[in-house]
Amino acid sequence: MLASTNKVPVLEVTGIHKLFPGVKALSDAGLRLYAGEVHTLMGQNGAGKSTLIKVLTGVYQPERGSIVLGGEAIAPRSTQHAQDLGISTVYQEVNLCPNLSVAENIHIGRYPRRFGMIDWRTMRRLSHALLSRLQVDIDVTQPLASYPLAIQQMVAIARALNISAKVLILDEPTSSLDEAEVQLLFSVLRKLREQGMAILFVTHFLEQTYAISDRITVMRNGEREGEYLCGELSRLALVNKMIGAAADTLEPPQTCMEQGHQAGPTLLRTRQLARRGVLAPLDLEIRQGELLGLAGLLGSGRTETARLLFGADKADNGAIEIGGRARIFATPRDAIREGIGFCSEDRKHEGAILDLSVRENLILALQARQGILRAIPLRRQQELADYYVKQLGIKTASIDTPIGTLSGGNQQKVLLARWLATEPKLMILDEPTRGIDVRAKQEIMDYVTTLCRKGMAILFISSELPEVLRVSDRIVVMRDRKAFGEYRRGELDDSSVLHVIAGESCQ
Repeated sequence: MLASTNKVPVLEVTGIHKLFPGVKALSDAGLRLYAGEVHTLMGQNGAGKSTLIKVLTGVYQPERGSIVLGGEAIAPRSTQHAQDLGISTVYQEVNLCPNLSVAENIHIGRYPRRFGMIDWRTMRRLSHALLSRLQVDIDVTQPLASYPLAIQQMVAIARALNISAKVLILDEPTSSLDEAEVQLLFSVLRKLREQGMAILFVTHFLEQTYAISDRITVMRNGEREGEYLCGELSRLALVNKMIGAAADTLEPPQTCMEQGHQAGPTLLRTRQLARRGVLAPLDLEIRQGELLGLAGLLGSGRTETARLLFGADKADNGAIEIGGRARIFATPRDAIREGIGFCSEDRKHEGAILDLSVRENLILALQARQGILRAIPLRRQQELADYYVKQLGIKTASIDTPIGTLSGGNQQKVLLARWLATEPKLMILDEPTRGIDVRAKQEIMDYVTTLCRKGMAILFISSELPEVLRVSDRIVVMRDRKAFGEYRRGELDDSSVLHVIAGESCQ
């Protein structure tokens, strides 16, 4: 349902279709942006937000659909063309040159000139004027790298304004900012809104959505689910629309765990574990033989927690204890030595090496733990590969078949086997069933829960709430980078967990 308005949109996108080989990324997607509004784009991972932005900014050309800017039909052919048309984007990672001065970054590629030379005085004056518009007073002659990330974001916005943007797109700009820096950014956005700018704000954070938005568009499965005035859409309704099912229509989860199962002693504990701009101080406990689920929307802090526990990212504060002893994980290798395995949600970039065989992919973690000077004998590699291919039902012509030729479900099974080969005490599974068929999902989760009942600790992260509820002994619900509650089996159902995620009472 579209929110009614009598205003004429600055940007109107209708009927956008975008296909990739075997994937329909966008189907009849649309968006309307109005002058003097902050319009937030919301949706789960894979909803089509990034693809739609890339269509708007000329990275992708759609198969069909229309884009109208300022009353004229446009077809951006590249990011530069989109900027020339008046669509400017500020990304999560500041895409500027840290070694250059602030003024140079604002004017890079468009330096003011006098007598064929760069007019440095004019460039500094114009830079001061642009930043003053954002209520930022800094020395523009200093290197960009000398300022914190929040100020760098302001410089990126000033650069966008320097090209006379009609539309400003902010793609996850707050992901690495702390609360004070977020408030600084929001004060700038409110100022730009007062000046009549049309702003598209992309975020996963509910608190930020309701703090800054005038209008919200929800996307799901590549389509526009609806457009709503922020004041007319409750948090619970927003979560329901993003996930795709009303809370009062969902059935209770089916239990697959043994009733009366008792977990063992504490295996891992965190005390105020935190990373600036990524995760608020977190106290977490995982016990032997327990499956602990992390529930929450994308960007709630689930993956960030997993990466800190595995040493893939470094904590700024807090401690990790293994068996009651403090441990410091400088790298993932330290975590592996302590018996921790990690199946990343990014199977393509952080998991499978597509050109290597099933066998070679499977033994990578074990080889990393042993060190490069202690190569695993080929016969042992073959034994391990044969064993796990059989145990997990991996469908492959041979253990020497390139993993890239396997289906997504079978690739995921190989990655699971990679960590099982290290005989971990704790297995971290981040979206282990995303993008695979129903049968493969069931096979993976059946095997995982069996291992858990034999004493392995499991930290399970999934966007599929019924699955988290079905398999978890305990659930920690996360929202906006913080843990907002811990619940035992049976204390939450599909309806109440949505209320907790949305930050509303579940009475």
